[in-house]
Amino acid sequence: MKFSILSWGAWSPQYQQADNWRHWPVNTTAPEQMSTAPKLAHVPAMQRRRLSKLTKIVLEAVHQCDPTEQCRSIFASQHGEINRTIGLLNDIVDESPLSPTGFSQSVHNTASGIFSIFSNNRASSTSIAAGKNTFSQAFIEAYGQLHADAEPLLLVYADEPVPQIYSQFSSEPEWPIAIAFMLAPASDSAQSIASLTLTPITSQNQYKLNYGELLACIANKRNISGTLSGWHWELTCD
Repeated sequence: MKFSILSWGAWSPQYQQADNWRHWPVNTTAPEQMSTAPKLAHVPAMQRRRLSKLTKIVLEAVHQCDPTEQCRSIFASQHGEINRTIGLLNDIVDESPLSPTGFSQSVHNTASGIFSIFSNNRASSTSIAAGKNTFSQAFIEAYGQLHADAEPLLLVYADEPVPQIYSQFSSEPEWPIAIAFMLAPASDSAQSIASLTLTPITSQNQYKLNYGELLACIANKRNISGTLSGWHWELTCD
């Protein structure tokens, strides 16, 4: 599978803009400047205050990516709104009233729905959850969609650490992260900033990538290859 990356965006507490990712793994952000969630100045305050942290970081990454209007979208998350769901379950145990907003936004495709509402995007949207291979499965879905229709699409991956009660069942991610790409078929290279190729893993001794390293290489326009999310990845910057 080969893709052209047209644009990208990513957010984590330590690396909040593209320029920050250039310095990964060195954290150049002062502790007092780090925030637990993006400010989302482009979202009205009344709407912003109701959003979960996960949805906020998704919207920030998408905003940085600057997708085209009415583009198809794929939203991938291993754990989804699990933190909000745990909060609702705790309210039930405590016999406290459930928040209607919290309940309506506790589903796995919350970010997809909020994005479509805020951007008035009526194009199709797909939500993906596939365990530790969620990131790569989103690209498999993107490949299938681009094969059927070459019009560029938006791919978003986001996750945050699971609640303590579930920590024994999951070791990732270590910190909240959201990544957004505008993807096109490999042949569409006129506006491409990089090419990305995914192939099956042929050896267990291959170099292991992580999200931060992949994003740092995109930010620095540096080629890299290695295994990630069950596949071998090769990034070639244009």
